[in-house]
Amino acid sequence: MDSVTLPRVSAVILAGGKSQRMGRNKAFIEFGGKPLIARVVERVRDLGTEVIIVANAVDAYVQFGTRVVSDVYPGKGSLGGIYSGLVAAREEYVLAVACDMPFLNAAVLRYLISLAPPFDVVIPRAPISHLANRAMSQRSSRRPWRSDKPIAKGRNLHPFHAVYSKRCLEPMRARLLADDLRAISFLDSVRVRVVEQDETAHLDPKHLSFFNANMLEDLQIASQLGNQTTS
Repeated sequence: MDSVTLPRVSAVILAGGKSQRMGRNKAFIEFGGKPLIARVVERVRDLGTEVIIVANAVDAYVQFGTRVVSDVYPGKGSLGGIYSGLVAAREEYVLAVACDMPFLNAAVLRYLISLAPPFDVVIPRAPISHLANRAMSQRSSRRPWRSDKPIAKGRNLHPFHAVYSKRCLEPMRARLLADDLRAISFLDSVRVRVVEQDETAHLDPKHLSFFNANMLEDLQIASQLGNQTTS
């Protein structure tokens, strides 16, 4: 992979969620000694020519040394966040990730970026991590762990860990104006490369890249997972 010339991308971090299940802004909750979003910024900074945070409270994020933009269409959910990042991006391609993913894997992200030409979307498909499943068994509630909150229903797709081209802008805009805010609502209108789990298994054997933290309990599980992966 190191010998492959990667297409230039803008890295976009989606931080516009309401964090209702977390109870406070999850982007600023500390994990591993730093805010979650700072951890994400570190992991994508070397992958793009710029880093853009899409957020509602713009002033709160300038401390992370990146461009910060607000939604073009406020209140349009995560699809609106991806669209806003694409609009703001200087590059043709955008690597879009959520702000609450503590185990982003640079090698996996590079692989996705390498596949971008000639597609409009490069999106991974991966089921729940078996390691995360084992950790979940410790939860008293026994509720199933969700590996990326808008996992495209029934498809195990991860739209908040994907690469998009600016050719997606008009199809996205059409869905936003129609109030069809599903993160994958526009995929039938563009060229899509789905990356299957076995393609990245050697880069991320535990399949933790897509773990996201929606609740404080998820961060406790993430700490356990981090200890297991380094032990």
